[in-house]
Amino acid sequence: MITRKHLPRRTFLKGFGATIALPLLDAMTPAFGATRLAGKAPSRMAFVYVPNGIIMQGWTPQAEGAGFDLPAILEPVAAYRDDLIVFSGLTHNGGRALGDGPGDHARAAASFLTGIHPRKTAGADIHAGVSVDQVAAQKIGSATRFASLELGIEDGRQVGNCDSGYSCAYSNNLSWRSESTPNPPEINPRAVFERLFGNADEDPATRAKRERYNKSILDFVSEDTQKLKGTLGPTDRRKLDEYLVAVREIEKRIEAAERDSLAAPAMGKPSGIPVDFTEHVHLMFDLMAVAFQADLTRVMTFMMAREGSTRTYREIGISDGHHPLTHHRNQEDMVEKVRKINRFHVEQFAYFLGKLKSIPDGDGTLLDHSMVTYGSGLADGNRHTHHDLPVLLAGRLEGFRPGRHLRYPKETPMANLYLAMLDRMGVQTEKLGDSNGKLEQLSSL
Repeated sequence: MITRKHLPRRTFLKGFGATIALPLLDAMTPAFGATRLAGKAPSRMAFVYVPNGIIMQGWTPQAEGAGFDLPAILEPVAAYRDDLIVFSGLTHNGGRALGDGPGDHARAAASFLTGIHPRKTAGADIHAGVSVDQVAAQKIGSATRFASLELGIEDGRQVGNCDSGYSCAYSNNLSWRSESTPNPPEINPRAVFERLFGNADEDPATRAKRERYNKSILDFVSEDTQKLKGTLGPTDRRKLDEYLVAVREIEKRIEAAERDSLAAPAMGKPSGIPVDFTEHVHLMFDLMAVAFQADLTRVMTFMMAREGSTRTYREIGISDGHHPLTHHRNQEDMVEKVRKINRFHVEQFAYFLGKLKSIPDGDGTLLDHSMVTYGSGLADGNRHTHHDLPVLLAGRLEGFRPGRHLRYPKETPMANLYLAMLDRMGVQTEKLGDSNGKLEQLSSL
């Protein structure tokens, strides 16, 4: 029940086929008690993955500590340099062959969040490890409507051989709920939108009726919205209006994507998936930001492309497949194309950081209260190296001091970073994959 005294944090606007969660409002302060009065907001974590490695000469800063210059590939995040930590020296030993021969792309993705060397099989007996996002989700997921969200851009098979005898399940998933159960990413923005804001109990006939009305999902919660606004002060009314405008803007862009996909049937994309790569990525990032803003989940993963992806990037003038280009044999024209793709991916990530930094959250912004890891399970895609991986962490969650390039000793397990991140989420875990302790220097030099 909504009252003028306080608003419970998990209040929803409900209507015909819609359930809209609310952003953090000042009226919710009493519902948080001492925690909110101290200026606290929920801690969140997200992982953004890019495939096929990076041209490391264009990624790694030369200087260590604070005051480092961003190389060409990282220049797009220059506006957020003081909000991120760039890591050097982190390794995923589980991505290496370890006697299993070829299959580095499958191992890169499977080990990225698990720290585990996957079993080489193309059959049903897949075996990796529980990923860091799911370790967090299993401990804190009950506090939100969704324990976690797994998103992606490229559809991928979950069975069969995708990389030298490794199951497609390894190449096409980041998140693993158990050692043998991956969480396939959802690639359709419409499906994500309906999951976040639709009514989970709605039957197909009711949903079809709502869609036939051709109305915004917000139209069906308008009565609840007006009642709520009558209980709010001017600041909260403005926050609510801005939030609902953002939700409607996402909905309109999904509708436009659906019209475009119908006009381009040769693309073979499901309804709701934009033909344009950038628009597709931005829609997914916008949905992630709204999910954090409304506290629908505090744990997310996003594959900007599946591992081993052969996607072309004609929007930046590259008609060659990404994966074949990474086997460049140091030919400068091919190296330059890979470098251009790497930078293009970082440009998309910068969009997400800008979105998070623009949304107020408690005593700061969503970025202030989040940890967002960006990276790849391969360093040099030409040689398939799994050491000195390209990884950065954005956000200002308590206990992190960003604005630095930190170099660690060779063979430092990346899983050590994940243990430190779990610790900041209030999740105590002694071991993850091949970890041998929590990563140090995150809060001090």
